[in-house]
Amino acid sequence: MEQQRTEVLVVGAGVGGTAAALQAARRGAEVLLVGEGPWLGGMLTSAGVAVPDGNELAAFRTGIWGQFVRSLQAQQPGGLDQSWVSCFCYEPKVGAQVFADWVAALPNLTWISGQKAIAVERAGQQITAVQFPDYRIEAQIIIDGTELGDVIALGNVPHRWGWEAKELWNEPSAPPQAELEADPFFERYPVQSPTWVVILQDFGPDAKAPLIPEPEFDAEATFAKAWERFGAEKFLDYGRLPGDRFMLNWPIHGNDYGFGLDRLLSQPLDWEAWAKEAIAYSQGFAHYIQKKMGRRYGLATDTFPSQAIGGGAYGLHPYYRESRRIKGLATVVEQDILPQPEGLVAALPRNEQGQVTSIAIGNYPNDHHYPEREIPLAPKARRWGGRWTGTPFTIPYGALVPESVDGLLACEKNISVSHMANGATRLQPTVLGIGQAAGMAAALCVELGCEARSLPVRKLQEALLNDSQAPLAVVPLYNLTPDHPDWNQLQKHYLEHPEQYPSDGEHPSLDLAKLPSPQAMPFEHAGVIVQADERGYRIEHPKFKQGEVEGLPLITLRPEVEVVMRELVVGQRVAIAGYLNPSGPWVRLAQLQYLE
Repeated sequence: MEQQRTEVLVVGAGVGGTAAALQAARRGAEVLLVGEGPWLGGMLTSAGVAVPDGNELAAFRTGIWGQFVRSLQAQQPGGLDQSWVSCFCYEPKVGAQVFADWVAALPNLTWISGQKAIAVERAGQQITAVQFPDYRIEAQIIIDGTELGDVIALGNVPHRWGWEAKELWNEPSAPPQAELEADPFFERYPVQSPTWVVILQDFGPDAKAPLIPEPEFDAEATFAKAWERFGAEKFLDYGRLPGDRFMLNWPIHGNDYGFGLDRLLSQPLDWEAWAKEAIAYSQGFAHYIQKKMGRRYGLATDTFPSQAIGGGAYGLHPYYRESRRIKGLATVVEQDILPQPEGLVAALPRNEQGQVTSIAIGNYPNDHHYPEREIPLAPKARRWGGRWTGTPFTIPYGALVPESVDGLLACEKNISVSHMANGATRLQPTVLGIGQAAGMAAALCVELGCEARSLPVRKLQEALLNDSQAPLAVVPLYNLTPDHPDWNQLQKHYLEHPEQYPSDGEHPSLDLAKLPSPQAMPFEHAGVIVQADERGYRIEHPKFKQGEVEGLPLITLRPEVEVVMRELVVGQRVAIAGYLNPSGPWVRLAQLQYLE
């Protein structure tokens, strides 16, 4: 076993781990990143969820997440506007290459693949080293970026798995203890269902794609209701990727696989048995679609490396929605992700001294996946820019720091969060922000020679806001985008004056004219507004009509365009520019002008 020592060791090369390693190395620390598979990026790449959710508004696209979207926009043939479940989609291999290029550009960052943690060493309350099949690595600080909190378990770090009763934190959507004990549902499904993503290819109307094997279970009875709300083609377009490919990651009578999930934490043979079942379930879903829609659709077998456990059409690992979760210095509970009463943003987290402790932002609605039923959840969504979006919240630094163990930070779905709140904090852009903050915190701990629990949170926030490559927002404001010249100053203003943080999430009287003019867009059109109300906005267009509804829908992610959209009236003539998404269909507006 090779012996190595480094300043920062990141275990797990998923979304959070990759971001943590990148940020720690960019700050100047010596970093080892150790992962199991051949790709970096986890949920965003190797798990196949290449249509990320959350933090889609321009104001929330900051840090490594914003940098990732910009890189995809420049590198993805065909553009990012393909599916209707997300405003951005791409080929998984393109996303993986973005991360690989960034890692390769850092001489102080070494990536070791093909290694899974098998033991963790402690000296009292200090995590000191991690053992892998071929390596033993000591580090000043270790970051757990694994999908299921492997370091947490191996290091006997206090953690949670499963549901918490309402009596613990008084979360609005949590079940009471008596219900937890009486209803076998909660024991049967301790965490949210993972999905083993599979990718389909449209080979063309005259093609005869290879037959997808028929499953051993009744596919018709299992999946027949999957597209009943949309129709088959609209259903497929929810996860359309460039190159006429389709991501299958469907929760409603689809390929979520939430059975026997305690096996995920058991011995390798138990996990392998679960994995075999999950892959067979997704294969059965793909078979059902091919049988119903014809052999123009088949498995996209060149999507992932051929050594993938299910073959090149299946993700290299499952899309895990939940993990072991540390018991941290702070815990994110459901109330922390919900908007304030009569407001549109969650309150900023503060410590006992009244200091704001946020180090990353998210905005996705609370979203839970279980096989048998939907769980009633407190609402946290609003209309903005012609579409529905989640209301924003923040992650406190203490959620990354174990309450009783030193030398360790969490940076994935393994942070200190309740089962209920995990439904919003688990999304890819938020986890990228959490990972970036963990990486910066680790590098600062090395610089200062301190433990993570002793790191001044304001120093971490300043470092994230001032990062030269990917400054990360720590205070969410709908109308404050990272390209605004006052962005840094206003972020710091609300850290210093949290009592002034607006409950509607908009900085008052922000001069949006200071924003740089957008470059030429690939789609331009002029016409008359035919709808402008709470149901959305539409412009006349000869090629777009949905049933009896005329016109092409308009949405925007930009605050300066959203302000103009609020004043639109039917019959007004406007010019638009942006990105056409035929699957929506809609135009993602970057420019909107009134015409005389």
